[in-house]
Amino acid sequence: MSFHHQSGTADPDVTKATADVSYDDGTTWQPTTVTLTDGHHATGAFTVPAGAKPGYLALRFHAVDQAGSTLDETVHNAALVNAPNGIATAQSNEDTQAAGDAHPVCANAARGHARCLALSATAKWQPSSTKLPDGLSPGDIKSAYNIPADAKGGTVAIVDNGGDDTAEADLAVYRKTYGLPACTIANGCLTILNQDGKSSPLPPVDPEDDWTDEISLDLDMVSAVCPACHIVLVESTSSDTVDLAKAETVATGSGATAVSNSWGGDEDTEDMAHAKDFTKPGVAITASTGDAGFKEASWPASLSTVIAVGGTSLTKASNARGWTESAWKGAGSGCSGYVAKPSWQKDKNCPNRTIADISAVADPATGPAVYSSGDWYVSGGTSASSPIIAAMVVLAGNSAKLANAKYIYQHPSALNDVTSGSNKHWDCGGDYLCTAGKGYDGPTGLGTPNGLGAL
Repeated sequence: MSFHHQSGTADPDVTKATADVSYDDGTTWQPTTVTLTDGHHATGAFTVPAGAKPGYLALRFHAVDQAGSTLDETVHNAALVNAPNGIATAQSNEDTQAAGDAHPVCANAARGHARCLALSATAKWQPSSTKLPDGLSPGDIKSAYNIPADAKGGTVAIVDNGGDDTAEADLAVYRKTYGLPACTIANGCLTILNQDGKSSPLPPVDPEDDWTDEISLDLDMVSAVCPACHIVLVESTSSDTVDLAKAETVATGSGATAVSNSWGGDEDTEDMAHAKDFTKPGVAITASTGDAGFKEASWPASLSTVIAVGGTSLTKASNARGWTESAWKGAGSGCSGYVAKPSWQKDKNCPNRTIADISAVADPATGPAVYSSGDWYVSGGTSASSPIIAAMVVLAGNSAKLANAKYIYQHPSALNDVTSGSNKHWDCGGDYLCTAGKGYDGPTGLGTPNGLGAL
């Protein structure tokens, strides 16, 4: 256990700490043996009963510091018990457990940094002159979500980390392949800015944390949904959340009416200090919920001013819609440990903000075709669903009412309710937080768009 006060305040030593453990989600508690190792750290020991059922234990902490301040916190789902296979952690390449045969595009993120949430299939290929790339095409995405063919454009902003020297050229190949109009810097359709809002110098590609495939995915998804949209790509200097927050302010001030963030990380106090950078009147902000299934909520998707976008598996079908969807097993969902429950969110089993709000295709096994750095991939992750929703928001022309997700919750009839599938990697008892069902659920929110009415 580590005990620290908020940044910028005094940090007196902890003089007392206790911890209790529960194997029945807080119905009964047992004390543990706690030893203070210094003024800010303690260790606790307990023995798991032999008969404890596989599942999660809960922990309850109490601490007192030299100034007399107290801390009392209960953590549900704190650790697995008698479940040797475990579940994937947030910032680990074990996330591929949820991704199937795809691999994460971006490197693991240290504390205070974010990780892009794109997934790509290992296979690469070049389409022939008579065959389009594998993966969903722009026409497929428009068909699946009933996007009007005559919808007009606007401006979508994308926030990513680091440079991409071939972003414009890669986008040109994607759009030409699918017969979309050119979108270049020269014709004014594409703008690329650094985190200071300038077109030069742009950050270099970071070989240790390369987001170029993420950038291509974001640009291609906006293009697929809204070929007439202008696109503003804002590149942060690093994946440090301080730099990403600076890039966010540039994006929200760029004239875009929607901003997409296909990245995230674990919530903490320092990141919450940037909440002010993720709200601007007249601008809707979307963020991916993550690719590791049900766990703690991902930031910035957990902010109440952000539309949290989950993910589905999308396949063609012979039904009236022509498509069927289920919750993707990697779609992020969870309860915020920091953000209060918004008044427009009514689910029962999470006392704070719950994610997701809405969803779109994210399964890399059923995902979109993406062109990046000379190769075609089938891509996915909730990195795909976030820019899809952001571009649809711009088409709907209603961003002034989307300062948060409230409007979406008021228009569930304009969504495809996803009622099957789950993102569980253990027995969650069928709870809506990790299992799709009628109405709201964690992996898919209220569902996927059926036209623009919910946006």
